[in-house]
Amino acid sequence: MLELPPLSLYIHIPWCVKKCPYCDFNSHEIQTNLPEQEYVEILCQDFDRDFEFCGGRPIHSIFIGGGTPSLFQAKSFEKILRHIQSKTHFSKDMEVTLEANPGTAEARKFAAYRSLGINRLSLGIQSFDDKQLQKLGRIHTSDESRRAIDFARKAGFDNFNLDLMHGLPEQDMEAALADLQTAIDFEPLHISWYQLTIEPNTVFYVRPPSLPVESILDKMEQTGIALLEQSGFQRYEVSAYSTADRQSQHNLNYWEFGDYLGIGAGAHGKITLVESNAIVRTQKHRQPNHYMRNSIHTERRVQDIAVADRPLEFLLNALRSRRGFTESLFETRTGLPFSAIGKKVEYLVSNELLQKNGGRISASDKGYRLLNSLLQEFL
Repeated sequence: MLELPPLSLYIHIPWCVKKCPYCDFNSHEIQTNLPEQEYVEILCQDFDRDFEFCGGRPIHSIFIGGGTPSLFQAKSFEKILRHIQSKTHFSKDMEVTLEANPGTAEARKFAAYRSLGINRLSLGIQSFDDKQLQKLGRIHTSDESRRAIDFARKAGFDNFNLDLMHGLPEQDMEAALADLQTAIDFEPLHISWYQLTIEPNTVFYVRPPSLPVESILDKMEQTGIALLEQSGFQRYEVSAYSTADRQSQHNLNYWEFGDYLGIGAGAHGKITLVESNAIVRTQKHRQPNHYMRNSIHTERRVQDIAVADRPLEFLLNALRSRRGFTESLFETRTGLPFSAIGKKVEYLVSNELLQKNGGRISASDKGYRLLNSLLQEFL
């Protein structure tokens, strides 16, 4: 039977100084003046509509992503957060994350963010190699990354994530591991370390760079994972590593098929409606101008997740987490009996792609390496 899961909030800031050639996110280069105040007003109205739609439940965590949220002034986020707090309460230990680009980092701005109650930063480092940063079209330098980390610490952010990529154009093993070691040496509580992929609708898709071959990429990843684990980081998701008990609470809610509101241009949400035995996904207008003109005056796009699709939708999230899931979590988050996937789970356990441990079901080491193939078994 369906039960209400925790509810998180994602806030999308769609603008950036420059669109990176690998980026397929809903981000847009600033062409004229940044309509910051107008956008904040619309975000507050957007939140009110969605918050009413989901029954006014408490907010579990907030993630402000982009684009480049750190383009906005602290007073803008103050207005948004205070508006949200006027509708619901924030727990004392509630996680509020803001993505920041080192190229837009300012000591005073970071301190102001922290004073508002934003208690976690995710810094888009990508690489500490200036030549790679140029290839990736980033607006910051390695020195600016180091300064941004220093700004974050001095502003009181003891909890921050460093976002880093590997498998970069013409990158070898030594360079990839040097990048990762530099990040580790800063002693963050969380590192996101993931392979550069070429996505449709990007500059790199039209003009692909020369990337390392598959055998080097595999060795790069396995050696990097070992380095992270030796350095005290636990891999709790496909590309997320944290020190003990410092996993991103917002991301964990995603992987456990929790609910989340998505406000802002192009933002997605997922809401459980217990009374109607429904799980729906929502989406807002992608183009910022279109969103600001129309989002409050037209219906959000709402799409039901069909009952038959719920098992795969659940597993696409739950099996990304190293912790996996319990039978009861599957049942309360999908509204289906575990028997809907039970035989397939037993088959995959017998083939050593899934494992059972302490009442939890998760991908084995082998299954985790073959996660896409594993998930196809549930199609």
